[in-house]
Amino acid sequence: MLTLLLRRGLSLKVLRRRVDEVFPREKTQPIMRPDDANVAGNVHGGTILKMIEEAGVIISTRHCNSQNGERCVAVLARVERTDFLSPMCIGEVAHVSAEITYTSKHSVEVQVHVMSENILTGTKKLTNKATLWYVPLSLKNVDKVLEVPPVVYSRQEQEEEGRRRYEAQKLERMETKWRNGDIVQPGLNPEPNTVSYSQSSLIHLVGPSDCTLHGFVHGDSSSNNTGLEVPSWGNTAGTQEDLLDAGVTMKLMDEVAGIVAARHCKTNIVTASVDAINFHDKIRKGYVITISGRMTFTSNKSMEIEVLVDADPVVDNTQPRYRAASAFFTYVSLSQEGRSLPVPQLVPETEDEKKRFEEGKGRYLQMKAKRQGQVDPQP
Repeated sequence: MLTLLLRRGLSLKVLRRRVDEVFPREKTQPIMRPDDANVAGNVHGGTILKMIEEAGVIISTRHCNSQNGERCVAVLARVERTDFLSPMCIGEVAHVSAEITYTSKHSVEVQVHVMSENILTGTKKLTNKATLWYVPLSLKNVDKVLEVPPVVYSRQEQEEEGRRRYEAQKLERMETKWRNGDIVQPGLNPEPNTVSYSQSSLIHLVGPSDCTLHGFVHGDSSSNNTGLEVPSWGNTAGTQEDLLDAGVTMKLMDEVAGIVAARHCKTNIVTASVDAINFHDKIRKGYVITISGRMTFTSNKSMEIEVLVDADPVVDNTQPRYRAASAFFTYVSLSQEGRSLPVPQLVPETEDEKKRFEEGKGRYLQMKAKRQGQVDPQP
């Protein structure tokens, strides 16, 4: 059940728009079902991340095709930190709204809000706020990045603030890619509460149902019409240019992180927040991906889990395995009544584990200080 509502201020032929007045907002309203949630009835964080990405890709792809020119599909490059402010449960309706807030020459910033609605009482709660960055890739060649149609801001401060956010995320993406060279190694007979004891991996073959509609969308630049052709079982499922849907990737990452958290504390667990998710490279149909998760840090009531996604082009001997995405997930342990529980403290053993623990502690203190309005975190 999915209703898409679009509020437009001007025709798609308008070349420049005011962000805060006439930019289209994308809204989706799916109802949460049992297969969207864990055994306690809380909707999986990965399910919510997938909904957020779907709203973002719709509005950014629509904007990037609002001018005459080569047709494209917007692809997710990064998700900024997002906190899960309130749980969403089975039977509630998720109101997902997206709005474009900044564009650079080759990227689009989209802000997404998620509200949960109890359809029996009408009560609504804000569950998530997220900022996503997309880049437009040509329908003819997914290795070609196209230019983004510009926007006009009502205030100069809006553009300056957006440019600062753009430069900050660009720098952090590069730094994250540089430090993501290691891999998760299995341990032999690990002891409880150690990194090796709870670490998990999932191997997944990317099939047509995991991909974006890149291989199925055909644009006619001369007529400004874009048709959607969904293949039947008897048709060829897309093209070799099909790319793994970023929402699917995030959902798998959350599943692996959840397994790590559950193994560590052996209780009901929920996603509390996701640090920036960086997509370092594209993943194509037919590739085998390995999603690996390991615990890096524990506070009294939270667990930080690093999740790495590696892609293996098994049918292409010319390209080696590579790091495709990475992120840090934070989980909390809950009692049967939904109350936060203390978590077992992680016992780092190797020098690398101890280093990652201290780095995780730094991130935890920095975020704690930010929430408290402090400038410099105190240990």
